[in-house]
Amino acid sequence: MQYMPKANIPSPIAALCVLLGAFCLLASGYAADDWPQFRGPGGQGHSDAKGVPLTWSETENVKWKTPIPGEGWSSPVISGGRIWMTTALDNGKSRHAIGVDLETGKTLHDVEVFQVEAPQKKNALNSHASPSPVIEGNRLYVHFGSDGTACLDTLDHAKVLWQKRSFKLDHMEGAGGSPMLYKDKLIFCCDGTDVQYLVALKKGTGEVAWKTDRSHKITNPPPMRKAFCTPLVIQLDGQDQLIAPGAEYLYAYEPDTGKELWFVHYPGFSNVPRPVHGCGLLFVGTGFMRPEIWAVKPGGQGDMTATNVVWKMKTQAPLVPTPVLVGERLYVVSDSGALTCLEAKTGKEVWRQNLGGEVSASPLCVDGRIYLFDRNGPCTVIEAGDTFKVLAKNTLESGCMASAAVAGKALIVRTKKALYRIER
Repeated sequence: MQYMPKANIPSPIAALCVLLGAFCLLASGYAADDWPQFRGPGGQGHSDAKGVPLTWSETENVKWKTPIPGEGWSSPVISGGRIWMTTALDNGKSRHAIGVDLETGKTLHDVEVFQVEAPQKKNALNSHASPSPVIEGNRLYVHFGSDGTACLDTLDHAKVLWQKRSFKLDHMEGAGGSPMLYKDKLIFCCDGTDVQYLVALKKGTGEVAWKTDRSHKITNPPPMRKAFCTPLVIQLDGQDQLIAPGAEYLYAYEPDTGKELWFVHYPGFSNVPRPVHGCGLLFVGTGFMRPEIWAVKPGGQGDMTATNVVWKMKTQAPLVPTPVLVGERLYVVSDSGALTCLEAKTGKEVWRQNLGGEVSASPLCVDGRIYLFDRNGPCTVIEAGDTFKVLAKNTLESGCMASAAVAGKALIVRTKKALYRIER
């Protein structure tokens, strides 16, 4: 047992410090180990943790490793000492929710949520379980696009509380966008080749709270009408706005009602990156064919294309990975591993380096470092700053399609085959 010296603080003050610390933790809405949604508590790929490992391998700094059955690219979410993710078995016909003990790595739950008689075709880089779950308290919400959405009770043997399978669309490439929670609603995008809309479900029952069609009818061929974005709620002048990119248009809505507020028109479809918000701007990916990153000033009414587009990044922009904003620098990694640091307010390039490899997972910022996971195994860790500096390169047995999570001082990494707790 390690000897811990007594702090030189009178006991009443020490007790007050403990209470204040507990109050701050409760006020944040999340425990230190919580990672409730795709890209973390704020949905922006940041963690305030200290002491997360810089280096690891299959034999170094791995507390445990747990094989995950089937195939699924959904990112892990964490709450109540458990890690949750989805997976697909039997060539996509069986959709499961998996619960793993955070401390030991033991699989506690493996629940079939849906049986799908005839799964839609998917892109070779996609899976039948790519949308990430979202968790709040003892409620886990899983989403498989057109194949169904469900709520599970994490305290009652992962019992399915409700299911919704009425939102049908042709993904063409398989489902991709993740749901998000807002107040009493579960919100997700439904952008297929055939229909394009947003829906909010009452999170307690699965009943429809609102459903809003995309206002602009796209005249391009059907494959160019789809998108795979995860929405984001921001606050602007005291008003919450739901930011939800789709094919050809960036839209903002009232999250309580689904009412459209404003939009920006861009060329592109099959959009994947989640919006990033900071420095008074939104950073969005325009999708295929020639991906760009646009910086957009949020706000206004109606068509804001002519007035609110601040700058555009036109080369080495990502199709899949979401950028990460650190201070006033935006770090953008392309699918081919080109990493660019930009001045967030102006779009001016600070530096660009080629990491090599192939990237689908979104970058993660922890303790002044940026973690960049490759599809084929390596993870490059760089120092966030105006000079490109590699701190470490780490390799696991298989690569990452899912974005990593953080719990305390541990990285929770899902590779194509297993789940790891990486910790010193």
